[in-house]
Amino acid sequence: MASPAPDRTPPAGDHFIKIWFKFVPREGWLPYDTEGLWGVAAGTDTARICNAPFLQDGVAEGDLVRFTVSPDGLCWATGRVEASGNCTVRVLPEPRGPLGPSAQAVYDRLAPFGIGGETFSKELPLVAFTVPASADLSGIKATLQRGEADGWWSFEVGCATDDWGAA
Repeated sequence: MASPAPDRTPPAGDHFIKIWFKFVPREGWLPYDTEGLWGVAAGTDTARICNAPFLQDGVAEGDLVRFTVSPDGLCWATGRVEASGNCTVRVLPEPRGPLGPSAQAVYDRLAPFGIGGETFSKELPLVAFTVPASADLSGIKATLQRGEADGWWSFEVGCATDDWGAA
């Protein structure tokens, strides 16, 4: 199986490179086995990730990753070199819940925390958020848990820090 996740629009500027991650697809979830994240080269074989992953676990925006370049010119991640201290949280609104299938409603509920994210697609309103180390981790975590308990959404943490775990 060689299904890449849908491509993302590059951030503004011409200094970005696509860093590809390969993983085993989760049963019952999206059928993709690769995801491309934008990065900025930090060395000949390292890049700093510039967006939150929808599918890849264990990496967050701001992390420094090592990569190799394949014969076809693609940059494939081989591991994380340095953690940024950020977390990755993914939120999927419950289509029949109080918020409906609205990614905007998810953003609105988390806006007080000043965290940013991006939406997978209109058809799949999965929102991937970057949660900085300086954010109100306890407040964000409580809001996510309350929203899940109230049927607004389901969520998962794709990359956590010790501080997130302690919050």
